[in-house]
Amino acid sequence: MQKGKVRVIVLGLIQSGDRIFVSECEDPVKQDTFYRALGGGIEFGEHSIDALQREFQEEIQAELTNIKYLTCLENFFVYNGQAGHELIQLYQCDFVDGKFYELESLAFADGEWVFNALWIPIERFRSGELRLVPEQFIHYCEGK
Repeated sequence: MQKGKVRVIVLGLIQSGDRIFVSECEDPVKQDTFYRALGGGIEFGEHSIDALQREFQEEIQAELTNIKYLTCLENFFVYNGQAGHELIQLYQCDFVDGKFYELESLAFADGEWVFNALWIPIERFRSGELRLVPEQFIHYCEGK
């Protein structure tokens, strides 16, 4: 995260029935677990849809299909004791390979960080049991 900079990222909303595919993250300062869709930074000169496909390929070696632009979200947050500001290009998409829908969890690395991606029922976020970030993301999940 760059201090004092707005970070432009792309996230992919992948849903299967009443579940969404997210990565489990932890804020080491707050010792708080939260969940977020997979994706990452958009590089200079790169279209957001290309960044989405690149990030899924790099992180979990997955190809995407049925990619549909949803919206742009603005997210202000504090992570690891640092203020952050993101503009998020949000896409709805599906996995090409059906094996991803059968996974219980999948460990993947992003730089020096290791994350766990998993399917979680949307209701666990809606009920407040688990925290999905950014908060407005939940409004784009089907079955509202």
